[in-house]
Amino acid sequence: MAPAGLVILVILVLPILDTARGTLDAAAGHGQAYLDFFDRGLNRGILWRTTKLALIVTAIAVVLGLPTAFYIARSPQARRSMLIVAAVFPLLTGTVVRSFAWIVILGRNGLLNDVLLWSGLIGEPIGLLYTETAIVLGLAYLFTPLMILSLVGVLENIDHDLMDAARSLGATPAATFRQVTLPLAVPGLIVGSVLVFTGSFTAYTTPVLLGGQRNTVLATLLYREAMVEFDWTAASTIAVIMMIVTVAIVLTMGWLARRMNPAVE
Repeated sequence: MAPAGLVILVILVLPILDTARGTLDAAAGHGQAYLDFFDRGLNRGILWRTTKLALIVTAIAVVLGLPTAFYIARSPQARRSMLIVAAVFPLLTGTVVRSFAWIVILGRNGLLNDVLLWSGLIGEPIGLLYTETAIVLGLAYLFTPLMILSLVGVLENIDHDLMDAARSLGATPAATFRQVTLPLAVPGLIVGSVLVFTGSFTAYTTPVLLGGQRNTVLATLLYREAMVEFDWTAASTIAVIMMIVTVAIVLTMGWLARRMNPAVE
């Protein structure tokens, strides 16, 4: 494992440490950049918005991905392959292409407004584009396949005899799912949640195209500080804050997993 560990150290760990060190040295005011960041209400709002959107997308991915993965895992082998291909299809197109597809759907003259007008639910087009809802829809569409893939492998390996035994002891299908399947699926849920949250929290293209300038997230703020303001200390500070929040959320998810299934290490 030494060669792989060395590669990770050189290309991942050391750059991260160097980025963090640059925000704490004398030139940056010994951490003053962090105080400046949190002193601005706008920055605190952007941090909260980014975290909130990533958590919402993760929750949606769990709600949509778990039953979908369960159905795929219980399907015959031939059908299972086709279903997996259909589930991961969004990953086969570029992020920009997917985002522009959502622009066509959510625009004032888009498909969704046309359907709502035709059904009589609304009297005039509503503004769905350039909102937090548009960002959530775009990110959920983008990252839910990662949740499905993480869960399918775990659910496939659950012994059918366990569920048969639960039903033979009088458990309803809902109780069997809640008390047998769900605890055993916790490792896949954690892996999928980490992938979805991390991807949503650091996403740049989708929030820019679907959220517009009014719904700035940390990734777009970082880009602006680095490439427009040329304030590399502020950009590095944002990057470190993003890493800290991500690690904190991942640790929290691990703690919740151990509460749900003590066997999870």
